[in-house]
Amino acid sequence: MDNGKPNWWSRPSSAPEAARIPTPPSADAADGDFPLPAPRPSQEPTPAAATGAPGQGAEPPAAAPAPATEPEAAAPAVGLTKPAPVAAPAAAEPEAAAPAPAVELTKSVPAPEPAPVPAPAPPAEPVPGPPAPQPLHAPDEYRTPPYGEPGPWAPAPPVQRPPAPVPPQAHHQPHLHSQPQQQAGPAPWEQYDPWGVAEAGVAPVAAKKSRKGLALAGALVFALITGVIGGGVGAYVERNGGLTTVELPQAEPGDTGRAPDSVAGIAASALPGVVTLHVRGNGSSGTGTGFVLDTKGHILTNNHVVDGAASSEDISVTFSSGETARARLIGKDTGYDLAVVQVTGVSGLKPLPLGNSDNVRVGDPVVAIGAPFDLSNTVTSGIISAKERPITAGGEKGDGSDISYVDALQTDAPINPGNSGGPLLDSKAAVIGINSAIRAAGGSGEGEGGGASQPGSIGLGFAIPINQGKRVAEELINTGKATHPVIGVSLDMQYQGDGARVGEKGKDGTASVTPGGPAAKAGLRPGDVITRVDGQRVHSGEELIVKIRAHRPGDKLELTLTRNGKELTKTLTLGSSQGT
Repeated sequence: MDNGKPNWWSRPSSAPEAARIPTPPSADAADGDFPLPAPRPSQEPTPAAATGAPGQGAEPPAAAPAPATEPEAAAPAVGLTKPAPVAAPAAAEPEAAAPAPAVELTKSVPAPEPAPVPAPAPPAEPVPGPPAPQPLHAPDEYRTPPYGEPGPWAPAPPVQRPPAPVPPQAHHQPHLHSQPQQQAGPAPWEQYDPWGVAEAGVAPVAAKKSRKGLALAGALVFALITGVIGGGVGAYVERNGGLTTVELPQAEPGDTGRAPDSVAGIAASALPGVVTLHVRGNGSSGTGTGFVLDTKGHILTNNHVVDGAASSEDISVTFSSGETARARLIGKDTGYDLAVVQVTGVSGLKPLPLGNSDNVRVGDPVVAIGAPFDLSNTVTSGIISAKERPITAGGEKGDGSDISYVDALQTDAPINPGNSGGPLLDSKAAVIGINSAIRAAGGSGEGEGGGASQPGSIGLGFAIPINQGKRVAEELINTGKATHPVIGVSLDMQYQGDGARVGEKGKDGTASVTPGGPAAKAGLRPGDVITRVDGQRVHSGEELIVKIRAHRPGDKLELTLTRNGKELTKTLTLGSSQGT
C-alpha cells in the first residue's frame, strides 16, 4: 500500500517479487495447454479440506519458482484465451468467498477434434483431487469495485473471429466452478458476437419470416386488385368523361325568328300553301306537288302529274299540316303542261302570292319546295341560271299531241322527280315559276319523262314562268280550257338550217299559210325563213313555237325573215286556237 491505496494490480517490478509468482507450466505439457485440475466431487468438501488448515494433512502444492534470469516468463502469454485457475479465498473471511463467474474454456489453437475431458467421479465415491492452489495475492479486505478481482490475471475477452465448425458434444464442457452463475445474462464481453453461432436448442425465428411473406403476398394482391380497379375506372372515365352524369354545354334558347327574305323565312311563309298530290289510275300511280291559288280551294300543278287520273276519285291532296282531302280535276292543257284541281270542305287555306316573272334577273336567289321521291315539304335553294330557255317536254305518245313548249326559267336549285308542279319562290316568298322539268345527264329529253329515265338533279331545272301560268290557270278555272296564240302557218320541222322555215304544204296537203290568218295578213309566204321574233334570235321551229306561246292571243309581234336571200320585217297580231 502507498498512501493508503492498493497497488496489487501493478506488474512485478523486481526479481524477488516476481520470484514469488509461480511460473506457468511448459508449453510442451498437456498438448500446449495449461493442465486442468480434476473436477471436484458434487458434494461440498469439508471445511478442513477446503481451507487447507494445518493439522488436517492438507498441504499446498509447492510452486515451481521461475528462473531468476528470465523474470518476464512470469507474465501471462499474450494471445492465450485460456485463463489461469484462480483459487478460492480462505474460509476465514466468508465475505470474500464469493466465487468468480464460471468461464467456459476454449482452446487457443483450433484443432480438428477437442481434447478428451475426464468424466467426473461418481458422487457415491468421491475421489480427492489435487490440493487447491494458493492465491497469488492476499485477499483485498476492501474489495472496492472494480478492483475486487485479480487484475493482472483477469481473463481476456474472447477473440472475435469465426470459430471452426465444432461437432455437437454429448457431454457438458467442464467449468472452473460447479456452482451456478450469479447473473442471468451473459458476460459483458459476450453481448454480441458477429461471428458467433446460434446457441444450440434455439430454433430460427420462422414466425417473423412467415409474417413477412404473408405481408408481402397481401401487398402484391392488394396492388393487383387496386391496379385492376384503377384501370377499369380509368377506362370508364376516358370513354364516358367522368363518373357522374354527362351534361354537354349547349346554347341558351334564343330567338327562333328569321328574316323574311332568308331561306328559312321564305320556307316558313310558303310551306302552309304547298300540297303533295298522290294520283292513281290506268294501273299506275305517281306523286307530284301543287300550291294553293285561292281560298276556294283551287290548286295549280303540272298536267303530267294528274294526266293518269281516270276520275276525281283518283286524286288526293295532303297539306303541310298532314290533313288530306280529295280533289277533282278542273282543267288541264298539254301544250302548257298545266292543270288545276280543287278541294272542298277544307278550311284555313293559305294561297301563295304570285310574282312577276318578267322582273326576274339571272342570278336572283330562289327557293324550290316540293316532294321529291315522295319526301313532302322538302326545301331547296339556288339561283336563276337563265331566262327564256326554250324547252320541249313530253312526247311519249309519239304523235306530238303531248309535247309541251315552255319558254322556261332555268335554275340550279335541286329539283327531282316529285318536285313537278311545286312553286319556285323569289326572295319575297312570291311564286315566279312552276317547277316542271329537269335535264337528264344521260338523255337528251327534257322533263321528268322526256325521253330519259328517272334521274336525280344535276343542277339543270326548268320552271314555267308564272306570267304564263297565271293566264292559263285563269282560263282553266273559268272555262276549263286554255287558248293558244297562233300566227296561222305550218312549219317544216325537218329543216336543218338556222331559223324556222314555213313549209311548202300543210298537214293533210292543205296550204302551209292559213288563208285569212295573221301570217297571211302580214304577207308571209311558203318557204320564208323566220330568224327573229321581236328581235330575239330563233334557231328552230320549236323555238319559234315557244316564243309565240310566251305571249297572249291578240299581242302584236315583229317578225324578221329572209326571202330569196333578202331580209324582210313583218308585223302581225297573234290569233287564238283552242288547246287540248
